[in-house]
Amino acid sequence: QVQLLESGGGLVQAGGSLRLSCVASGSIFGIGKMGWYRQAPGKQRELVADISFGGTTNYAESVKGRFTISRHNANTVYLQMNSLKPEDTAVYYCAGEPVVPGLDDYWGQGTQVTVSS
Repeated sequence: QVQLLESGGGLVQAGGSLRLSCVASGSIFGIGKMGWYRQAPGKQRELVADISFGGTTNYAESVKGRFTISRHNANTVYLQMNSLKPEDTAVYYCAGEPVVPGLDDYWGQGTQVTVSS
């Protein structure tokens, strides 16, 4: 079993920065790709960025050039968010993809990010 714990959310003014962290515990070598998703009120959950175990990254168009995802070892992933905009306001979730096909993805509880204008 894998547990994901996010931290680093908060309230920031537009143009500011935040750094989110996600630490996995448990069977961490069962995790392949890790990523960050977000869900704003009344909207569907969307991918923000993900990173493979080998370091290949993928970003949503809306965050390219502003956000950077990075990974430390098998169990920690970060999301550096710069030039934040009010539309970045959402609950941000950390996710991990199991290396064993067919298993459900692992999810954290989420951390709130609020960007004021």
